[in-house]
Amino acid sequence: MTVLLLRLAGPLQSWGVKSRFTVRATELAPTKSGIIGMLAAAVGRRRTDPIEDLLSLRFGVRKDQPGRVIRDFHTARTLDGKTSMPLSDRYYLADAVFLAGIEGDTALLEGLDEALRHPFFPLYLGRRSCPPTHPVSLGLREAGLLDALRAEPWLAAQWFQQWFHRKYRGRPFDAEMLLDQDVVQEAALPAQERGAVRGSRDVPASFDPRRRDYGFRQVEQLTTRVSAPEPDPHDPMAELSADAHDPMAELAADDHDPMAELEEANPCS
Repeated sequence: MTVLLLRLAGPLQSWGVKSRFTVRATELAPTKSGIIGMLAAAVGRRRTDPIEDLLSLRFGVRKDQPGRVIRDFHTARTLDGKTSMPLSDRYYLADAVFLAGIEGDTALLEGLDEALRHPFFPLYLGRRSCPPTHPVSLGLREAGLLDALRAEPWLAAQWFQQWFHRKYRGRPFDAEMLLDQDVVQEAALPAQERGAVRGSRDVPASFDPRRRDYGFRQVEQLTTRVSAPEPDPHDPMAELSADAHDPMAELAADDHDPMAELEEANPCS
């Protein structure tokens, strides 16, 4: 089995499922429809192009830095400034970091990995006003989806890791995971490790604006303990301190005195 891992981080994210009219809500984690849309944009598909191959991918996400929900009271006017558009409340996740994984055919995932590194259309985290920070693709893993999400080091920002360890006195971080239920069922986890199951209407039948529709999938919630990445053993300052070369010492050892030569050349001074 092959899994493509994605790092989803940026100042703002917004993953809508239940948005209606003037209230644009966000889920607390990336949706399958949002990720499929990102992949379709990366490979250069337009809204009317088929997405059946992308729908076959299995999906899971790990919340490494949950972020916080903020509200934007949104106003807009037409280009000529004469007409006001309807007011709306738009919700976003600020300072969130997620690890997402998609599992499927190796050749398809290799193409998606390359496309995410050199996308055809701009990538965004749910809405076009939410660009991601790089890197987005973390590459391929030869493992099952659940194992790949469990094994990856903690992706939270350094400031968040330090804040968490200070607040909770060094307690390990238990990250919430949301996966397609069939992925969890295949893993045959003990009953005490299984979590709550809920339906999520985030499986797009098409992105065509003339017939946009979404289906349901069953999502199971699990937790996993994540570890901080290993520190980089390379210390550039250590190399500098180990350098025995001291240019000032060479100057001090130089017995040449240019002023003495001038005095010898002009004895009347």
